[in-house]
Order: sequence, then structure tokens, then C-alpha cells
Amino acid sequence: MIKSLIKFYPWPKNRAQHYIAQGYWINEPLTHILSQRCASDPKATALICGNRQFSYQALDDLSTNLAHRINAQGIGKGDTALVQLPNTAEFYIVFFALLKIGVAPLNALYSHRQHELRSFCQQIKPQLLIVSATHEVFKDDDFINELHATDLSPQLVLTLNDTASKYRLETWIAGSDMVDTDDAHPVLYSPTPADEVAFFQLSGGSTGTPKLIPRTHNDYYYSVRASADICRLDTDTRLLCALPAPHNFMMSSPGALGVLYAGGTVVMAPDPEPLNCFSIIARYRVTMASLVPSAVVAWIEQAPKHTAQLQTLQLIQVGGANFPETLARKVPTVFGCALQQVFGMAEGLVNYTRLDDPDEQIFTSQGRPISPDDEVMIVDEQGNPVPEGEVGMLTTRGPYTFCGYYQSPEHNTNAFDKNGYYASGDLVQRTPEGNLRVVGRVKDQINRGGEKIASEEIENLILAHPDVLNAALIAITDPRLGEKSCLYIISRDPNIKASTLRRYLLNTGIAQYKIPDRFKFIESMPLTAVGKTDKKHLRTL
Repeated sequence: MIKSLIKFYPWPKNRAQHYIAQGYWINEPLTHILSQRCASDPKATALICGNRQFSYQALDDLSTNLAHRINAQGIGKGDTALVQLPNTAEFYIVFFALLKIGVAPLNALYSHRQHELRSFCQQIKPQLLIVSATHEVFKDDDFINELHATDLSPQLVLTLNDTASKYRLETWIAGSDMVDTDDAHPVLYSPTPADEVAFFQLSGGSTGTPKLIPRTHNDYYYSVRASADICRLDTDTRLLCALPAPHNFMMSSPGALGVLYAGGTVVMAPDPEPLNCFSIIARYRVTMASLVPSAVVAWIEQAPKHTAQLQTLQLIQVGGANFPETLARKVPTVFGCALQQVFGMAEGLVNYTRLDDPDEQIFTSQGRPISPDDEVMIVDEQGNPVPEGEVGMLTTRGPYTFCGYYQSPEHNTNAFDKNGYYASGDLVQRTPEGNLRVVGRVKDQINRGGEKIASEEIENLILAHPDVLNAALIAITDPRLGEKSCLYIISRDPNIKASTLRRYLLNTGIAQYKIPDRFKFIESMPLTAVGKTDKKHLRTL
């Protein structure tokens, strides 16, 4: 039985034909990144993870091993997988393995817990689950047993770092009992067509758990290739992967995929903690790092005492959240390397300051789009273009900006206009040079050091507590993270404590970063003229 492919909102035919004619879409699957490197320099180092090093050929062979084994279980083209792995080489081995058999992965962040993972399973109904036994959710079988008791039960569960299981991911990757591939038993796998869904990215949405963004091979591969060119990557590039590997920034802007496309080396770090990262940079002669502003702050504090370890750094990219000009100006001085600002979204559009831009543009803007066919309109609340240079809402469409969230028709009605422009929720202005400057958000969302928190999600969860009458979550300024969260509460119980509510939210299974940093108890909620919670007033309290 041939399975149907994943349904998504395709680009209109005329635009798709134009993108092909312009050479943006080359009708190659993302696995081409690996195959073209194996053809040109298979022995070059692709990944460094702790004391382990993987050549391009090894990455190809190991991902093929895993692809064979998974496919032999009847999982293949048209199926989905939920993957949650830490920053480790296995993340990329799994990613390429699934692409090779046409399985579309959704890569959850390692910080996600039961609440988010349950939602992801409900949305994609994965046939395959690949997780780590070191994650708190999978230290026992409770969550997997919960899935098995429902219609969300995956057909196969593979676990990293689980020495007791025959479904140990490491064994499936490295084992020698390969599936027969002779003429009598031909290879059963192949990627999905280039104009079909390759994998899902996660939105940083302002309502509920993240919505899913279907990314095709064609659109994502274009973004990767163009980013690698803009960032001037080559075989000497060594990129530090310290942000979560599934982040769109870390995947493709230019990220690990851009570096692999260019024939460079991805050097893994578990997180952006500065001292460990500095040691890794020195040991493996890292040339490039991608960071969010909060990590830059931590690095700036420690860098003056460790300058000898940072001699090989040539470029620091900063993205994922607003980057103040005062911090931007410190990067070249403190680190002795170039700065590149990046403003992008998992939905598509990515902007870069160019490496040869004047310093003032690099320090004061978040760059300009990748493509000549990135159509950007800055509009007012009625959808009309604002005068050039004025602040407005960012809307966009283009060769790598998606055309609709997965299975979210109602949300898509609000997210896209009649001409297919996606409203990102960002408030921006365009400089005379054509760069974008991000000045804020339209949506009710908190950007905590690059991690997005939807206020509505936390408010709905806390309102289920029997002693909570009303709640409002707002952003508060923080010098390190950019923003933290503060939850205003009206409670039935005058003696209720913040620790009680914090523990209650943690027990719902949400990610730790979503737990409010502060709780404030008030007697009444300020309202706007139309009776809505006045969050602007709350920020003044």
C-alpha cells in the first residue's frame, strides 16, 4: 500500500515556476547536501562531537545504516517522526536518515516536556519516536506508556543513551547486520520529491503550543545555499553549534546545513556556557559562532580573561532576539572578530547584515533579505503600506517563506492576506539602505533569551488552578535575557504563594523556560476601554 504524502499549502503555480526559472529551486532533496560532499571530499571532517569526529562519508554511511533499519520496520515515505535529542552528532545522523526514507521529522527542542510533546504527537501522529534516556521525560516509560494507551502510539521508539534496550539508537546506527540490498532485496527508501514536505519546523507563536511549519526540500535548500554564499562559508569554516540544534537559526542561517553544504565542519557544544565553549573553540580552532543576545552577554563578561582561547574566531552571528546597539558595538572590540546580525523566522524570511556592510549598518540594523524575490511589505493595522522609514508590521512572501501552518486553517486566515503575504507579528522599519530594523512585536509574545513564550498558553494553564480567578503574563526588561516574564494573578486565596503556582505549572509538563520569572498578586486587573486586560498598564505597576 502506497502511503499518501503529507498535505501542505503549496506555493501558487506561477510563483513556483518563477522560482524554478530563477534557479532558486533546483529540485534536489536536502540529502543532496551530503551526497555532493561525499562525491567531492568524503574524508573531510563533517562533525566534531566531544572526542568523536565524523567524516562526510561516515555521516553518510551511518545515516544510511539507520535509514535501512527504520525502513525495514515498514516506516518510510509519507510517515512522520517526533525527534528530541540534545546537541549531539546523532541529531544530524537521524535527520539525514529520515530524509533518505522520506520520513518527515519534527525536531522538538530538548527543553520541551510532556505538555509540548503531547501536542506535537497530536498534530503529526508520528509512526516513529526518537528520544534520549537522559531527558527527564524519558528516564522512565511513563510518557511512552501514556502514548501507547492512546491512538497516538508510535510504531517504533528508539532511545539514545539507553544501554538496557534493544531499541538503542546507537546500535541501530552503528550495527553491522544491515538490511540486504542486493537485486533480490532492493533498497526500499528514497526521499520525498523536492517540492514536497521534507520536515517540520516549530513556530515561535503567540498562541498556545508551537504551530508546525512544513518546509519543502526546494525552499529550505535554497535558503541554505544562499545563506552559505552570503556568509562566505568554505571548507575551512568551523561553526560552533552551541544553540539548540533544531533551531532554524542553527539549522540553516546558515547553520549546520549551510556549513555541511560548503564542506566545512560543525563543532558541537551542549549549550552556550562560555567557559566550555571557549575551551572547544581553542581545541578545535572554531572560526564562527552563532549566538542569541543573552549568550553574547555571558560571553562578553568572560572573554577578557580568555582572549587566548578565542584567537581563531573570525565571525560571531547574533540573532533570535533584539540585539541592542550598545552590545553590538562591543562584539568586534571584545572578541576581535566581525559581527553579523541575523533576523529570521522558522516560517521563512531571513535577513543578514552583509560582511562588507559599513559598521553603522551592522551595529544598528538586522540586515536585509536573502533573495531578490523576497517581497517585504511594511504595513499599518489596515494592511496599507506605511511611508518609507516608518514603523509598521512586517508582511512577506518569497521562495522560502511558507504558505500555511500545518492543519491550521483558522490561524492561516489571520496569518496571511489575500495575496499570500505572511504577517510575522514583528514591528520593523526599513533603513535608507534597505535593511530592516526590528523595534518590537505585535503579538502577545515574550522573547526570553531567544526562547519564545506565548502569553496565552501560560495564562490558560494557570487559570485551570482552582484558586486563580484571573491572570496576565507580560514581558519585563532584563539586561541579560532581553526579556523575562511576569505573571499577574488575582487569587481566591489571599495566602497562596508563588512557589505553589510555580510548582503547579511545572507539574503540567511545560518547558522550564516557560515558568514565569516573577509572580505578582493584585486585587483587580486593569482593563482597556473595550474591557480587555490592559497589559500596557500592567507594565507600569
